[in-house]
Amino acid sequence: MKTRIVLFAKMPVPGAVKTRLIPVLGPEGAARLARRLLATALREAVASGLPVELCGDPDARLWGPTSLGLTLSAQGDGDLGARLTRAAERTIARGEAVLLVGADCPALDAARLKAAAAALDRYDAVIHPAEDGGYALLGLRRTDPSLFDRIPWSSPEVGPETCARIGALGWSLNVRDTLRDVDEPGDLAMLPRPLLPAVEH
Repeated sequence: MKTRIVLFAKMPVPGAVKTRLIPVLGPEGAARLARRLLATALREAVASGLPVELCGDPDARLWGPTSLGLTLSAQGDGDLGARLTRAAERTIARGEAVLLVGADCPALDAARLKAAAAALDRYDAVIHPAEDGGYALLGLRRTDPSLFDRIPWSSPEVGPETCARIGALGWSLNVRDTLRDVDEPGDLAMLPRPLLPAVEH
């Protein structure tokens, strides 16, 4: 079964992205960091050799030209759960498994992406938990609306609740290593050196 990476991202516009970092970096600095993180995420996704779809808010087809050979799509309306549901359902309906990822986790490199895709040959779902209680990656070879409905997004319950719902569906789950997102000022200290110029001001 072929696996597709669907990378969720907001267009890196000052004031609209990385808002929890604006008190430290300012709107422009936060947007620069978001652009660096997105570029890193896309580079690693492409390097994995898997098909890659950039699912943007707004529609990634409106962002401008890209030379990476990506599929571009729109997240659409609704909360994050509704957006993830649509992306998962349309990918799986095409006969592909899906890796749902964001652009906030530099540790989610090509090797981890390939390993997560390989795990979907043996499991119904795969997850890379995040240190903040969410997840950096959710991989699925089947889907169900209950996975994303009424999840308390941006809370420490996201990952545990998602795992519990996968268990309630009777699906097999591969839990991989816990990674760290870059969302809060305290996360900046763990940024890889190539990303550090984006946070200098």
